[in-house]
Amino acid sequence: MLFIHNDVVEDVLTMKDAISCLEKAFGQLVEGLATHRPRCDLYAPSRVNKKGYYRWGTMEGYNDGIFAIRMKSDIVTWPVDNSGNRTEEKYCREEGTYCGLVFLFSADNGEPLAIINDGIIQHVRVGAGAGLGTKLLSREDSESVGMLGSGGMARTFLAAFCCVRNIRKVKVYSPTKVNRELYAEEMRLKHSIEVITVDDPQLVYEDVDIVSSCTDTMEPTIRGDWLEAGQHVTIVNAFEIDKDGLDACDVKIRQGIQGLKILEDAFETIDGSDGLTIKASRGHSPVAFIAGNNEERERLPHRNSSRDIVNVFPSYGDVISGRVNGRENSEQITFYQNSGMQGLQFSAVGGHVLKKCLNAGLGRKIPTEWFMQNIRD
Repeated sequence: MLFIHNDVVEDVLTMKDAISCLEKAFGQLVEGLATHRPRCDLYAPSRVNKKGYYRWGTMEGYNDGIFAIRMKSDIVTWPVDNSGNRTEEKYCREEGTYCGLVFLFSADNGEPLAIINDGIIQHVRVGAGAGLGTKLLSREDSESVGMLGSGGMARTFLAAFCCVRNIRKVKVYSPTKVNRELYAEEMRLKHSIEVITVDDPQLVYEDVDIVSSCTDTMEPTIRGDWLEAGQHVTIVNAFEIDKDGLDACDVKIRQGIQGLKILEDAFETIDGSDGLTIKASRGHSPVAFIAGNNEERERLPHRNSSRDIVNVFPSYGDVISGRVNGRENSEQITFYQNSGMQGLQFSAVGGHVLKKCLNAGLGRKIPTEWFMQNIRD
């Protein structure tokens, strides 16, 4: 059995390979040869951080003989900045450290195969998903990107766009000038393309083929009145687009299912302005089981109502199977909701990483026997 650290994943996993892995796995899902269970979170109030909540999150998937479960253990807070925008911040144990693992098993004999740090694989698989949606829906002659955000996802999204389209130019906006300038310099060198910074988010939309929002905000970033004919739009989280943004798009496709159907006891009626508090969905969590008294629950953000909008769209599988059409002409604005098949992404990309490591003799060997027992569970 292997433990595979982020530095090894970075050496063996390319964006091109990740896109190829997802394309194959998503096709297998349509054929019935793969399956997945969407993200599900559990919340408990932190007794140390009085503004935060503990969040445990999992997602699972299977394809090509590999089962994967991705697990995250975080303390999460939702601060509001000086402009009134709410973001999601997280850490494990202390600020700047995180705990996320991908556990791989053989679906042939049940044997545990590998534990992988999820830092690199997480960013790459999300970017690869956006790249696959861009390959499916953007104009084939797309060569310019308007990027909202300058963090890790903005880096992997652009890498994916460069794999599926001949990208020549990028415009980037983020609220912090030094961050967007650093992003621009790194992306110029990495991709040998023109990258310019702008200090007004509206400028990102002008005369570009692909509009991408990669932020941690919990407020909409996609403005329908700023979109132009022929553009393709993709985002990281459903908060980034609201009904006005979606109404401007002619073709709307989601990657896959974002949540689970929850039993009636996941809902409760309370006295309040909206009359209904849904315990089963909070913030970025499509499905959540929550502990805490009423006062502690006040720390949590409201549920993401945007999920009600995007979950009704046809899926990637509907398009590749021919059940619905994607882009039909160069004037349409297309939208791709880049979430819904996370568990399957980890089995597909994780299985690829494991194979590369086994072939190259990489990773740290740990005894499989540590994880086995002779007591029936």
